[in-house]
Amino acid sequence: MPSASSGPSLSAAEHRRQLVRAVIASAIGTSIEWYDFFLYGVAAALVFPQKFFPRADPYMGALLSFSTYFVGFAARPVGAAIFGHFGDRIGRKTSLIATLLFMGFSTAAIGLVPDYDHIGIWGAALLTICRVMQGIGVGGEWGGSVLMSAEWGDRRRRGFLTSWTQFAAPAGMVLANGTLSLMTYVSGDGFLFWGWRVPFLLSLVLVAVGFYIRIGILETPVFARLRAGGRIERAPVAEVLRRHWREVVLTALVRTGQQTPFYIFTTYVLTYATQTLKLDRSTVLNFVMLQALMSLVTIPLFGHLSDVIGRRRVTAIGCVAMMVWPFAYFWLLDTRSLGLVFLAILLGLPIQDLQYGPQAALIAESFPARLRYSGSSLGYQLASITAGGPAPIVAIWLFTRFGSSSAIAAYVSIAAMVSLVALWLLPDYSSRELDAD
Repeated sequence: MPSASSGPSLSAAEHRRQLVRAVIASAIGTSIEWYDFFLYGVAAALVFPQKFFPRADPYMGALLSFSTYFVGFAARPVGAAIFGHFGDRIGRKTSLIATLLFMGFSTAAIGLVPDYDHIGIWGAALLTICRVMQGIGVGGEWGGSVLMSAEWGDRRRRGFLTSWTQFAAPAGMVLANGTLSLMTYVSGDGFLFWGWRVPFLLSLVLVAVGFYIRIGILETPVFARLRAGGRIERAPVAEVLRRHWREVVLTALVRTGQQTPFYIFTTYVLTYATQTLKLDRSTVLNFVMLQALMSLVTIPLFGHLSDVIGRRRVTAIGCVAMMVWPFAYFWLLDTRSLGLVFLAILLGLPIQDLQYGPQAALIAESFPARLRYSGSSLGYQLASITAGGPAPIVAIWLFTRFGSSSAIAAYVSIAAMVSLVALWLLPDYSSRELDAD
């Protein structure tokens, strides 16, 4: 028999086929969008200070570069509201295709922006506009991708199934870092002149692949039943903020202890290791790529574990671990020993995956079906403003102000404490059927 979430016209075998296709479409499509998003993060650390802010000193150039990086995060809740509205009004699938196209074209445009030497500060302005468009696209992506897996699946495997959307983040990072590393090798001294642009333009090819995959999936049975029953909310964003604002706020705060270290471990570390520790750029990029490969294993592992012992328990363990790990992380980095630096970077993401693996299911379960795209997207993406986006900027300021990485470690540890408190305040919805209103 089909699961409780199956549409009435599908056999059990066809339902399983659609579930597999939905999970694959979510993972691959979202990987492409994260590839686009992470390209900018790596370029903000290694390329943009020299190309778009060449008159600033190294630290100010990095700060200005990461400020343009941050505006993408600020735009993500806007994308969550826009695509959340349409995802709850016209369907998960349509919104997912739209976000993919939106993200892909804005990323390709970044590869065409003239630098400071050609148009002065207008290059940074155009870069910022493209980054805003990226943020809007990725802001609407996550909610629909998670719901495709969650609403085709069943409650017993929800943590594992939705973890494949989370899997897409390190997959996109591996693809972004790998492409940039390859172009660093291929273009050599020309990397800062033209080599960095190629991975951005490659986004158009990847978008075509993602579009082909997503166009063939069916709408989720949960949304199909909402539409058939006339239970579509006219203004889902306004309604979720009116009736479920507490869940929106708490799910955003639950993400704080994961979002903050994620961008310290994947973006700020590139600046810290190359500018402060004077390590080789290609070596650090490869280390970051290897930690992302580790994360490809630990995310579904911890997603599955959350189905066995509970999402809240796995997440709480992750919060406690993240209160301690940042101090060891920066101690290992500051030795400048390549072996210890490699160990620190390699373990960073797998430890934060204790929170990240179960996170998609934890958030999706917190909202009723007719408001789930809007509520999940807003809760998830608000943390991009409060935690993820500011993290590299705050880290740069803390190191400049205190001259010690211990201040950054304390900042990450406090973020994990915030998540633990928010998790305790958030009700347990893990037994909720996703059809429930």
